[in-house]
Amino acid sequence: MIKTLYVRIMATFLAVILFSLLSSFLIGYYFFKQEINSTGQNDMFAVGEEMKVLYDQTKPDHLDSFIQRMVNISAYPIQLYSETGEVKYYSIPDTKHVKVKPEAIRDVLLGNEYRSPSNGDPTYIGLPFTIDGQPHAMFMQFSSQNEDVLNRMMLLILLIGLIIGSVCVVLAARYLVKQLQALTHATKRLAKGDFDVTVKPTGEDEIGALTHHFNEMAKELKQLEQMRQDFVSNVSHEIQTPLTSISGFAKALKHGSLVAEDKRSHYLDIIIAESGRLSKLSDNLLKLASLDSEHHPFEATRYHLDEQIREVVVTCEPQWRAKNIIIDLDWEGAVPIIADRDQLNQVWMNVLGNSIKFTPDGGHIVITLSFSDDEVQLTITDSGIGIAPEQLDKVFERFYKSDQSRNRSIGGSGLGLAIAKKIVTLHHGRIAVMSEEGKGTTVTVQLPRRQDPYRS
Repeated sequence: MIKTLYVRIMATFLAVILFSLLSSFLIGYYFFKQEINSTGQNDMFAVGEEMKVLYDQTKPDHLDSFIQRMVNISAYPIQLYSETGEVKYYSIPDTKHVKVKPEAIRDVLLGNEYRSPSNGDPTYIGLPFTIDGQPHAMFMQFSSQNEDVLNRMMLLILLIGLIIGSVCVVLAARYLVKQLQALTHATKRLAKGDFDVTVKPTGEDEIGALTHHFNEMAKELKQLEQMRQDFVSNVSHEIQTPLTSISGFAKALKHGSLVAEDKRSHYLDIIIAESGRLSKLSDNLLKLASLDSEHHPFEATRYHLDEQIREVVVTCEPQWRAKNIIIDLDWEGAVPIIADRDQLNQVWMNVLGNSIKFTPDGGHIVITLSFSDDEVQLTITDSGIGIAPEQLDKVFERFYKSDQSRNRSIGGSGLGLAIAKKIVTLHHGRIAVMSEEGKGTTVTVQLPRRQDPYRS
């Protein structure tokens, strides 16, 4: 129990309050001790003078009884010294008389007043007292009963302050810990996979800020969990489709009587194609995982981007020639750039590959390259089927396919643009898509011409 935050806060606050009260009491007593002694001595002098006046006026027959009554009334014990050295004590219960120095007695017998030192304990005074014409030295000391009253009063004040402070601490600690307990409960739910959890903020202080950040974290974790589930679902679907085809045609080929001889080659081509799809899917997944880890090798080198674009166009020539697509290259001069050549090559292959796949036979693709001192911009515009406006914001999502009805024939996995965006982002660049259904699509990539690998 002592380990809980609530108990620790209470114990800390109580210790602070107790230490503060005692310290303030001791410090105050230290600074005001001299003033307290001086005030007490003045009061005793006043009482002593009144006793002398009252004695002179009444001339009591019994001196001892008179002085004892004065002691009982004033609560100041008295010692009375004569010139012959005789001493009489007049006290109240539970009083220990102070030991008076001989030089102080002689000084008072000579008619002088005496005050005990300010650092002495207890406080007392001496004043001359004439009895029947004979000089006497009367010493009055501050009563321990009076000191006890003051001490009890101060202790009572300290106790009341401690009780009130403790109650306030208990209430304040409960208020502070309540929000932390709510956060703890919510964190436990979050750890168990319940992402539909929010904690209501109680203010704009540090705990309120912590609550706000916790709610944001829970919201982001919920989105990540949804993305994870979608990712697993999409991967399972993408793998299951070619596996079903491979398994089905392989079983058919196993039973030679079920397949005509002229169909065997066609079925084998399908198995090979579906195997290629699986291989490409696994390669893309590995590449995305590597890029997401931010440990993917980044090797920035200086090369000419225009030459790389020409090489990509040549590499894709079998695809665009098969569909009689015309590709125009529009730029002037060399375009030097410092970047990761292999990663950007993947970007151009993915973007140009999409344009070729979604451009019908006899279509047209224009690749434009422009640059300034700090930036280079590549634009690929095709005359393909285009993308619906409501789908433009989703084209960079993993496994998203804008044309669901053609995915099988086109053979895409929905990872190409996701990989391209990730690589462009690692190069601190921007990629955007503009499209109109039935009229084509334009993909624009903007990159800085100089790169610092994985700069923050």
